[in-house]
Amino acid sequence: MYGHVYKLAQAVIEGIESVENVEVVLCRVPETLPQEVLEKMGAVEAQKQQAHIPICSVEELGNADAIIFGTPTRFGNMCAQMRQFLDATGGLWAKGALVGKVGSVFTSSNTQHGGQESTILSFHTTLLHHGMVIVGLPYTFKGQSTMDEISGCSPYGASTIAGSDGSFYPSKNELAGAYFQGKHVAQIAKKLMS
Repeated sequence: MYGHVYKLAQAVIEGIESVENVEVVLCRVPETLPQEVLEKMGAVEAQKQQAHIPICSVEELGNADAIIFGTPTRFGNMCAQMRQFLDATGGLWAKGALVGKVGSVFTSSNTQHGGQESTILSFHTTLLHHGMVIVGLPYTFKGQSTMDEISGCSPYGASTIAGSDGSFYPSKNELAGAYFQGKHVAQIAKKLMS
């Protein structure tokens, strides 16, 4: 909605692309809020910057070897747009189309204690119901242990703190965490698919 998850996604993609012989597809879930609500929320500019990104269909998920989901945090959970998208994946579940595929999550919240970990962990529930193999952000990413700054990122996945007014953007450390997570997921997916 404001570009924080998109910035993390760009770093995730760079991490994935650092692994040889992988293909990355960036897409977004459908927006469910009316235009007038987006305008009142001040989200129109970020929406314009992301307009070139294609909207994902549920069926496309079945074609991937790994899926890294990015979602803003809303009261300690994924945003409604993502929830609605995932609620439409029953057909994939019935076919077992995501079983054995790698699933990973990253997020953004307004505040340091705004529910980043609970958002990712609650997202994992859906991925586990689909039989996916959960991959997080291991402590081999040393930036998780930084005491030099207030920073997102946890063993569950990369994250950023946007600030209550959305004025903060991912720090170098948070972007490094997203890069690491993308690379880590790609490496694991390659091992599982070989």
